[in-house]
Amino acid sequence: MLFLFKYVDDLIGKGFEWYVILELMYYASAANVSMALPLSILLSSIMTFGTLGENYELVAIKSAGVSLQKAMTPLLILIMGIAVSSFMFSDYILPKANLKFGSLLWDITNKKLSFLIKPGVFNNSIPGYSIRVNRKGDDGRSLYDVMIYDHTGNNGIAKIIIAKEGTMSSNDKFLSLKLKNGIRYEESSGRNSFNNPRQELTRMRFEETDQKFDISSFKMARTDEQDFRNNTAMLNLKGLKKKQDSLVKDLDSINRYAESNLSSYFKQNNFTKGFTKVKYPRVNVTGDITKIMAKSQRVSVLQAALDAATTVKQTNAGRITDYEDKLKAITKVELEYQRKFTLAASCLLLFFIGAPLGAIIRKGGLGLPVVMAIVFFLLYHIIATVSEKSATTGSLRPFFGMWLAIFILSPLGAFLTYKATVDSALFDIGYFRQVFVNLFKKRTDLGFEK
Repeated sequence: MLFLFKYVDDLIGKGFEWYVILELMYYASAANVSMALPLSILLSSIMTFGTLGENYELVAIKSAGVSLQKAMTPLLILIMGIAVSSFMFSDYILPKANLKFGSLLWDITNKKLSFLIKPGVFNNSIPGYSIRVNRKGDDGRSLYDVMIYDHTGNNGIAKIIIAKEGTMSSNDKFLSLKLKNGIRYEESSGRNSFNNPRQELTRMRFEETDQKFDISSFKMARTDEQDFRNNTAMLNLKGLKKKQDSLVKDLDSINRYAESNLSSYFKQNNFTKGFTKVKYPRVNVTGDITKIMAKSQRVSVLQAALDAATTVKQTNAGRITDYEDKLKAITKVELEYQRKFTLAASCLLLFFIGAPLGAIIRKGGLGLPVVMAIVFFLLYHIIATVSEKSATTGSLRPFFGMWLAIFILSPLGAFLTYKATVDSALFDIGYFRQVFVNLFKKRTDLGFEK
């Protein structure tokens, strides 16, 4: 649904075949694995252990001397296998899926709306032309009362073609209109427009003519996927590391060039020290530095300093923007590099939250487990999204931006595992009700004693 809401404007009205849209959705679904896989593991683990607890099968397992950790071991091995598979998916399959999705979406976005002539409506789909048909035949190819405005002239005056009837045919590149019994109007300036401001109108009658229009832009042309290869989301770990090294080298080059360029504006760097025997006493300047200058030189010195500062600012304005763009690109590469590992780690984390949670709530099915899974997954997703945005803006380092949600929720997983091991009634409403009753009763007894 998110995919359809986001790209529906690029798909409607362009005459795509059903398999093109299905292919685009198939490639887009690969990006949703990072959200669907951890949520499915969390929900399935809650439902599995919740069903075991609801049917008292966990009680039977523990009564046989098998601890909860040992009962979780086979599923833990399975989840570790899924985590490793998710890492391989992020490193090998996801970049290729993003590459195919990005290239296909680019072609779809740049494809024009499908050419369609509706009776009684001007069609402006073809650049430079406006076509109106009063009526269409039953075969879909016959046209009646055709009017064409040609705006391709350089003088800004449209040429008009009016025909009583015509026939439409097309191929992959051209649309051909074979018109019959019509008139062509052309309006142009006079031969000597300076002395004669009047215009010339040429009217030509024809029995039959053929008008061709270029419609190649209405067909979707596939671009080379290699043009999108350097996009960050379409690289594996090796490619990301190589791109990061290149960006770091470019950043160092910008810094070195800026340093060498700025050093020429500082006068103490314009001479070589240690090659003169003339010694001058050191002068300590306090207060306004212009007071040690001659009054006749103050204005010129200040103007020279202002000119130098303005030149430095103008010279480095574009370089600062380039520097910030390189930093943002490096941050995106580092975030994408860490994302390859966080998917596998999130699978393990949410398993250690879901399995103990299901053993504690002891409810299976699609009721309470779905609610608990959505609550904990939203908590994880909100923390992960906020921390990633903070890392993108530079508030956090990329490593902590991608791992902060896992660092925060890992103690929660350990706490729930401990509570499930000791058979804690953490989500038992009756237990909490009894605690409040005992607390209220204790306060009442203390009041009577007083």
